Amino acid sequence: MLDDVVAVLACPHCGADLDRTGNSLRCAANHVFDVARQGYVSLLPGGTKVAGDTAAMVAARADFLAAGHYAPIADAAAEALSGVEGCVVDIGAGTGYYLARALEGSERIGLALDVSKYAARRAAKAHPRMGAAVADAWQTLPVRTGAASAVLNVFAPRNAAEMHRVLRPDGRLVVVVPNGDHLADLVSALGLLKVDERKQERLTEQLADHFELIEQRTCEFRLSLAEPEAEAVVAMGPSAWHADPEALRARIAALPKPLAPTASVTIASYRPFPQVAARERFAGS
Repeated sequence: MLDDVVAVLACPHCGADLDRTGNSLRCAANHVFDVARQGYVSLLPGGTKVAGDTAAMVAARADFLAAGHYAPIADAAAEALSGVEGCVVDIGAGTGYYLARALEGSERIGLALDVSKYAARRAAKAHPRMGAAVADAWQTLPVRTGAASAVLNVFAPRNAAEMHRVLRPDGRLVVVVPNGDHLADLVSALGLLKVDERKQERLTEQLADHFELIEQRTCEFRLSLAEPEAEAVVAMGPSAWHADPEALRARIAALPKPLAPTASVTIASYRPFPQVAARERFAGS
């Protein structure tokens, strides 16, 4: 765990700053969090039980992304962060793939937050200037108020109040969401979960009280997938909870080749509105 990243973290129990003591992080109230041997730290409040991505889902995502299939999305998200210095906090970071790309060619540091310990293990090693912590996007984030120069959110839950709280007043939020026709051919052929047609509308509603849209663009491109890669697309996303692997493999084998679905996402950049309600701040931060 990088000292520069520790400096932006906050205790999930009391909101106080965290300091390193050996292989642990500790706050002034003596709440202690051990850094795992894989380099990440769990900052979930005690008793929290959430269903993060499984080891199999994370492995499928790591293999698929490492093959470069979503490189255009990563490049577009990194471009949206052009000019940002300081710390980029990626909420729902998964394996850290998109955050690592955003750190390349800069002196930024990155904090990858994900509720899955399996994702955090990989994110901790994704880039030498990145740290990783297990955290729940729907709870108070273990990040100091105003500590982030930018917040990145790619295919992940969006807690507008918390994203606003951790972001500097002059910071930037970059959100990537799938469009309604993202992988539509594959989704239809395999009976997968469809992207909500109101995705963009709901995003606008979620962020309206906290952020102002400054720019957005569509990133759309054709994929070329082998059968195992098509299986990975399913295995790494929410459809993995509902798909039978053997039946899925048989359906993919029966599809016309080549497998060339279209990826379609929107990358949107926002600036935070200046006012922050007192209830959105950590006590004492």
